[in-house]
Amino acid sequence: MASSRSLNGGSLPFSSQRLLALAQQLSHYKPPPCSLDDGDEQERIIEETVGKVVSQVGVQESVTPIAQNPENFKPKRAAVLICLFEGDAGDLRVILTKRSSRLTTHSGEVSLPGGKAEEGDKDDIETATREAKEEIGLDPSLVNIVTVLEPFLSKHLLRVVPVIGILTDKKAFKPTPNPAEVDEVFDAPLEMFIKDENRTEEEREWMGEKYLLHFFEYETEKEKRKYIIWGLTAGVLIRAASLVYQQPPAFLEQNPKFKFPKIVDRNTVMR
Repeated sequence: MASSRSLNGGSLPFSSQRLLALAQQLSHYKPPPCSLDDGDEQERIIEETVGKVVSQVGVQESVTPIAQNPENFKPKRAAVLICLFEGDAGDLRVILTKRSSRLTTHSGEVSLPGGKAEEGDKDDIETATREAKEEIGLDPSLVNIVTVLEPFLSKHLLRVVPVIGILTDKKAFKPTPNPAEVDEVFDAPLEMFIKDENRTEEEREWMGEKYLLHFFEYETEKEKRKYIIWGLTAGVLIRAASLVYQQPPAFLEQNPKFKFPKIVDRNTVMR
């Protein structure tokens, strides 16, 4: 088996030349500078007059209560793991979860494994792999981390960093979902997120800028279970699929322009 150096340490063997080539391709990717890191002015995301905030993610609603007198907002960090593997039919697939119905936020929705950074995490890679192990029992030693994408800002004002890893031995991974966080673990073809099949969209508006919110429908072949992938998760996977397949999606993404004003007033809303 061929192998490649991993960003999370070690050298993991790949089960096919395709996966090795993909790892080498993605290892050369350099994310563009994040506007949120361009200085204090961009860190000053909101000033309030109506007790609401506006987030950078244009793929889901983004109005969240905040304190009556907030100081300059600096988002907390989180990371998600885009874990890819080669399916039986030779297609690239991504591991997804259906969030527990017991959760108070986003219960029953589809998401990537991941979560908020903890004090002991040395970087976004450790956050993503630690959370994946806690949520679905994915041992970090099975995943070859190949690159990190540019951050997204979530509805809840978390700076979410997507981490791409390759599962070198799918058979070695036996999903053990944490019932407090995850109801189901499944996988879907990555390519579906740049295709215009089984996709619907809704037009939204933010500060006079219209944008599209994408919904992808997926049905598993064996169990015939149906899932809807949308919002932040869909946006991250559109970006990942575009990078992996080196082509833009077959549909108009139409993201909002995220340049935050100094003052957010009652006219600054997403709907």
